[in-house]
Amino acid sequence: MSSSVVTIPVESLETLAVRFFERSVGQWNSKRRYYTLKNGETQEVVSDLTIEFLSHAHPTLLDLADTHGLEDALICGIQFAWESSYISPSRKQSTGSTSFGIRGNMLYRDRGFATTNPVVASYEFRDRNTMQLHTEYNGSVFDEELKLVGENYRTRQTIISRAGQEIMIGQYLETRT
Repeated sequence: MSSSVVTIPVESLETLAVRFFERSVGQWNSKRRYYTLKNGETQEVVSDLTIEFLSHAHPTLLDLADTHGLEDALICGIQFAWESSYISPSRKQSTGSTSFGIRGNMLYRDRGFATTNPVVASYEFRDRNTMQLHTEYNGSVFDEELKLVGENYRTRQTIISRAGQEIMIGQYLETRT
């Protein structure tokens, strides 16, 4: 992640996350590409996304806290559902959902990008519109940046590394529908 990230007190960090999640609520169309760096292969995916805000005592957040063995409830979170069509190289489809919850500078998920197991990411904000996530599991590192661009656009970029070597880049443009 960038060395220009401003350190923000935990209380302010949580407030930024709540506002970021609230601003992300809605229906989105996601167009993305995954670039495999070793062989140059590119995969294109189009998804319809639904993002729902989860308040402090939402049953999904209580279950998520329990899954992670947390005694205290999570501050807030989101439920993220998708329906995807892989454009190239194959035409397979995928549907699913995942839930996220925050407390302090940690983001708790019921599943990871490449696993169905619960994962934890650290997060920070470069500015009020840009959330950065860092997740590690199964020998892989996922560095992700989500940026709200006005009210109707989001960009995302994910860099996946293994053994200190970048192996894949995902770039996304999401449009509110």
